[in-house]
Amino acid sequence: MINCYLGRSGLINSGGASSGESDLKEAVKTAVINKRAGGMGLITGRKAFMRPMRDGVALLNAVQDVYLMDEVTIA
Repeated sequence: MINCYLGRSGLINSGGASSGESDLKEAVKTAVINKRAGGMGLITGRKAFMRPMRDGVALLNAVQDVYLMDEVTIA
């Protein structure tokens, strides 16, 4: 974890398998946890790409918004 805080090695979490309707909520929650732990990104894969394009883009935008928010900081 110290390597993440010192910028030596970026932490990128896997968002997990697609579970349907709760995917957006789970992806945003995982992104917040990852960012607070010093992480740099989230792999969304099936959560975004195995659904209609409009829904997948909305999910990706929500995850991006977490990483752009100044209000979400390292815990």
